Amino acid sequence: MEKRVMTDGKRRKGLVAVAAVLGGVLTLGACGGDGGDDDAKNDGHGSQSQVDEAAAKDASDAHIKITPKAGATNAGINSDTKVTVSEGKLTSVTMTSVATGSTVAGTISPDKTSWKPSGQLERATQYKIRASAEDSKGRKATENSAFTTVSPSNSFIGNFTPEDGSTVGVGMPVSIRFDKAVTNKKDVESHIKVTSSSGQQVVGHWFGGDRLDLRPKDYWKAGSTVSLKLDLDGVEAAPGVKGVQEKTVNFTIGRSQVSTVDAESKEMKVVRDGKLLKTIKISAGSPENTTYNGQMVISEKFKETRMNGATVGFTDDDGKGEYDIKDVPHAMRLSTSGTFIHGNYWGAKSIFGSVNTSHGCVGLSDTKGAGDSKTDGAWFYDNSQVGDVVIVKNSKDKTVQPDNGLNGWNMDWNQWVAGSAVGGA
Repeated sequence: MEKRVMTDGKRRKGLVAVAAVLGGVLTLGACGGDGGDDDAKNDGHGSQSQVDEAAAKDASDAHIKITPKAGATNAGINSDTKVTVSEGKLTSVTMTSVATGSTVAGTISPDKTSWKPSGQLERATQYKIRASAEDSKGRKATENSAFTTVSPSNSFIGNFTPEDGSTVGVGMPVSIRFDKAVTNKKDVESHIKVTSSSGQQVVGHWFGGDRLDLRPKDYWKAGSTVSLKLDLDGVEAAPGVKGVQEKTVNFTIGRSQVSTVDAESKEMKVVRDGKLLKTIKISAGSPENTTYNGQMVISEKFKETRMNGATVGFTDDDGKGEYDIKDVPHAMRLSTSGTFIHGNYWGAKSIFGSVNTSHGCVGLSDTKGAGDSKTDGAWFYDNSQVGDVVIVKNSKDKTVQPDNGLNGWNMDWNQWVAGSAVGGA
């Protein structure tokens, strides 16, 4: 048998070829292989393109969308958050606070195409959401997102009166005080609506940049219901400051009661539903400290309260209050600056109906401790409610300012409408 001997050149070429093949195999094992033929990449499971195509065919048609978008840092706390799905049905949605891990309650719609939180979110809080859905073939889809709600420094709210569900007098305006100054008054006011079952037109009036009062031209109709709707979520009050409120408040107007104090004759006539109910002797402000004239609305009631002259500018030479009565009975506030109509037990009974002696309040005969229901002070307190009107006339003082308390009725209708940012529309 003939033995063939390989030359060194042929041997080197063979080693190079083997090395090249081995190198290709090693490369395939390490990186998945970009070179070589399809058979080299198959590995018994089909080509990469075939694998990708199979995966695409198996992907769910359900498309989940979470708002606000991932990474948002100024999200609203009411209606901004929502999960929706197209070409599928939601199977689960979980929303949690990142800081506390607490779960936010929410509801999937009956058709299983949307989800939203059940209540208001917290400000300046980071939340995460995980949502899952299935398409008509049962193929699953999952989406995750995280965002942060608006901070207190970048948001504003309105504190309002009267309270939801309350019954108030015919003079009660809707008064809203904002915790940030509003420069975009038109946009803010246009997202606040007050309507009445009486059909009365209601118009807002701005007192500065942080207070908006709304009322009809004349007193509310007795027995009517009034609705306040705050639709301020996302509304910009000033650059970088957005609203976070979505709220509806309903209150009832009670019977009509308007009481007129005549500082000259020193008596008050209480008229309810157009009929004289009672005439009461009073003592108004002294000649040195007269009582404001005008239409004033009872804004607060206290069975007993402390009154210190120092809090309203009545001080002696030592800087102490000219008076400090710790248990004034049956007191009802008429102005922010300190005008009340209240019981008086420290004055002689003879002053009522005969002499004005107060520091500007309207005094009614009463007893210490507010325990005698037969006194004029107790009777008026028991028969009055927040929102009732007390008119003072024939005093030697000026008319109370419309923004000193809830006393916008002292402004005529044209002036009132002129203070609306939306023109009374």
